[in-house]
Amino acid sequence: MTPNALEIRGLSKAFVQPAVDGLDLTVRAGELYALLGPNGAGKTTTLRMVTGLLAPDAGQIRVFGVDALAQPLAAKQLVAWMPDEPLLYDKLTPLEYLGFVAGLWGVEPALAAARAETLLAALGLWEQRDIRCEGFSRGMKQKAALAGALIHEPRLLILDEPLTGLDAAAARDVKNLLMDRVRAGATVILTTHILEVAERLATRIGIIRAGRLVAEGTMAELAVGRAVGTTLEDVFLDLAAA
Repeated sequence: MTPNALEIRGLSKAFVQPAVDGLDLTVRAGELYALLGPNGAGKTTTLRMVTGLLAPDAGQIRVFGVDALAQPLAAKQLVAWMPDEPLLYDKLTPLEYLGFVAGLWGVEPALAAARAETLLAALGLWEQRDIRCEGFSRGMKQKAALAGALIHEPRLLILDEPLTGLDAAAARDVKNLLMDRVRAGATVILTTHILEVAERLATRIGIIRAGRLVAEGTMAELAVGRAVGTTLEDVFLDLAAA
């Protein structure tokens, strides 16, 4: 039996005030899970703890059954993280950047080159493969960073606001690539303030407020007991203001 992609139990983190407050969360293998919440709800803090960038005050984190706190290196091998601000080496070209990142993960050079070509083509960056990233727009940098996150083919991909600042064409490229990865068996967790995207793409949706999960399920499950035609925006605004 395949373990869940992510299991969080009693996760807590405080910065003077609690940011994440005894959070319990389960993400199943092979789903696209949208983690939603108002600003300051604890979304990014939660994901930074999952990826090992921030130490929790209390709680448990398991990634595909691996205890991420007791075995951080083993857990990190399974995960890729893309923050809301793309982090690139501006003096490198996309091909150089992907080759560098692939080397850090120990991906064989020929395989890394093949994956880089596939990723850059899918994201509409192949024609810019030999141009330094310093001249890229925000959207181009976002797509190059996503390619870097995917170069080692992680089983769990975690993205914080991956569509921020993207035009319609770039956003479509990113969404298509994410759905392709899910269809291939990967698991994706993303945060977004674009609720239509979460409603359309997510297998399941979790809504957190004040560091706690207040609702979870498919869109159909979240709409149970509500008026016909209820949208995710209706559900979100109702729960976020509660």
